[in-house]
Amino acid sequence: MDSRTGFPVVGMVGGGQLARMTHQAAVALGQSLHVLAVSADEPAPLVSPNVTLGHHTDLDALRSFAQGCDVLTFDHEHVPTEHLRALIADGVTVRPGPDALVHAQDKLVMRHKLAELGLPIPAFAEVTSVEDVVKFGTPCVLKAARGGYDGRGVWMLDSDADAAALVPDLLAAGTPLLVEERVVLRRELAALVARSPFGQGACWPLVETVQVDGICVEVLAPAPELAEADAIAAQDLALRVATELDVVGVLAVELFETEAGIVVNELAMRPHNSGHWTIEGARTSQFEQHLRAVLDYPLGDTDPLAPAVVMVNVLGAPEAPAMGADERLHHLFARYRDAHVHYYGKQERPGRKIGHVTMLGESMADVRTRANLAAHWLSHGEWLDGYEIH
Repeated sequence: MDSRTGFPVVGMVGGGQLARMTHQAAVALGQSLHVLAVSADEPAPLVSPNVTLGHHTDLDALRSFAQGCDVLTFDHEHVPTEHLRALIADGVTVRPGPDALVHAQDKLVMRHKLAELGLPIPAFAEVTSVEDVVKFGTPCVLKAARGGYDGRGVWMLDSDADAAALVPDLLAAGTPLLVEERVVLRRELAALVARSPFGQGACWPLVETVQVDGICVEVLAPAPELAEADAIAAQDLALRVATELDVVGVLAVELFETEAGIVVNELAMRPHNSGHWTIEGARTSQFEQHLRAVLDYPLGDTDPLAPAVVMVNVLGAPEAPAMGADERLHHLFARYRDAHVHYYGKQERPGRKIGHVTMLGESMADVRTRANLAAHWLSHGEWLDGYEIH
């Protein structure tokens, strides 16, 4: 408990942009968000006064950090579960706990659990040799069971020869692998929910996520042209996952929409890129909701604030623009006074997520076009005459 304010102290392991935006939500609630970061130049330490430097794989650093916190939560899923169990044995409150978090850390554990629950997932198999891939059949998707994100740790295999060229080296490097069916999908969706220790659940409207080269480039809320019954079914699925796995906090369930229905792709147990639109676009943002959940406060209203909300990631351009970031921002606000911009305090480099833009409106097509034009301007320093939707 913070003796100055009388409010509990939330500790967030990880100093990235998710911790940065959680800190912004904590300020409004009077909370003291403490951050464990690897370095002082990460996004969260640039704005938060309560920062401890240390590595999330260092149990001593975790123990020292946790001493001043009422509850521990995460900006990422990379803390070893054995460390979390040690913290719990010390009396630390960890949310989500390791028994839940392992399903976001290990895709094989996640796949086996979802199969046990009878939920729709791609066919899959563990890979310990090239023969496992050959037996499964190509074309298929090879994945690192741990550590992959934003397209990393995912390989499309079109033939047995592809498997023979790739799998042995990955296994030799100690990468745990699985192979999955290559799902024929219409589009990608995401169901974002939150759950408290009391068992209260809340869900935001289902969204469509647009991926390019494995990286989410835009989020459309609510997902266009999705039947209400299908949206409710996906929300119910996500809430069931949160309950069955005993998740506390925000849970993102990434989905494939196929001809036969929805299929679960990935899980994330933290605020998620698919939920950044909620900062301006919903009555309660995912960051405030995550804090409410881990503190076991009543959860907030998740209704959207406009018929159409679009969030577009600002990615570093292939070549650095001649115009500086501050001047680009100046010109953007002159053109789009309704643009909501979030910069993460990161240096620009090609393809890196350095921020995002959110716009709200009545028409999805109009809002989507303007949000993409705005993000492209911030990335490249050039205005496009029009925008070709992905």
